[in-house]
Amino acid sequence: DYLRPGTLAEALALLTQHASDCKLLAGGQSLVPMMAMRLLRPALLIDINRLTELQSIAQQDGSLRMGAAVRQRDVEDATQLHAALPLVRCALRWVGHAQTRNRGTVGGSMVHADPSAELPLAAMVLGATLCLQSELGGEQRVRAEDFFLAPMFTATAEAQCLTAIEWPVWSGARIAAAFEETAIRHGDFAMAAAACQVQLNEDGLVIKASLGLGGVDGVPRVFHDIAAKLCGQRITAALAQEAAQAAAKATDPGSDIHASAQYRRHLAGVLLARALQQAAALAAGETQ
Repeated sequence: DYLRPGTLAEALALLTQHASDCKLLAGGQSLVPMMAMRLLRPALLIDINRLTELQSIAQQDGSLRMGAAVRQRDVEDATQLHAALPLVRCALRWVGHAQTRNRGTVGGSMVHADPSAELPLAAMVLGATLCLQSELGGEQRVRAEDFFLAPMFTATAEAQCLTAIEWPVWSGARIAAAFEETAIRHGDFAMAAAACQVQLNEDGLVIKASLGLGGVDGVPRVFHDIAAKLCGQRITAALAQEAAQAAAKATDPGSDIHASAQYRRHLAGVLLARALQQAAALAAGETQ
């Protein structure tokens, strides 16, 4: 069955009524392929494409609140967001293809929670907050680190809908981000992905940093301790390599027909070192 509510309140009521027998349909770029492969067989689809409450973008003090049903392409094309969320802009370049980003939503990528997905990794690195809402329980705010629990498994309850993502916005100058990944073909699932955002002072020393890896564990990983050790230092090739290797060593990737766990771990280190050097160069104004 298929229903298309006109308001968020109607959608939440339907979620309460049908619980585990339904799925929310937004962009459909993850849900529909899984249904086609019979990996999911919901009794009811609740189409939330009409819900304007989930399609707004608003900048607040120190953060940017993005509706869960905002199209990935709209974020990619919104030049006013590029300075506020440089890492999200970098990550979106790697998400599927132009056609999938035209329909795919930011929230859909979050709740699908593929360990290789780019936007969940960006959410972890930036420390985003995910806003969940239900008919009976109201709004619940969950940190990204508490939201992604296992491959394709999140803290979203059966009767809850992800309504918004709140992205922290770094303040000040000399802020830059970088995102690197490797896949069999562009647009495929990443064998490994690396993301970082850094801020430098006038002398080129790190005053703030965050870094993470995707595709090499059951959930995207962020490494606060390693990032903290970068502060007060200049990101050289040697320092980037040291930090990247420490992060890669802490991961637990699996093996499949495309790559062994050892190769994925090695690849993650190479990509993160590259991303750190690229972000530092951008923040210092050494490259465009």
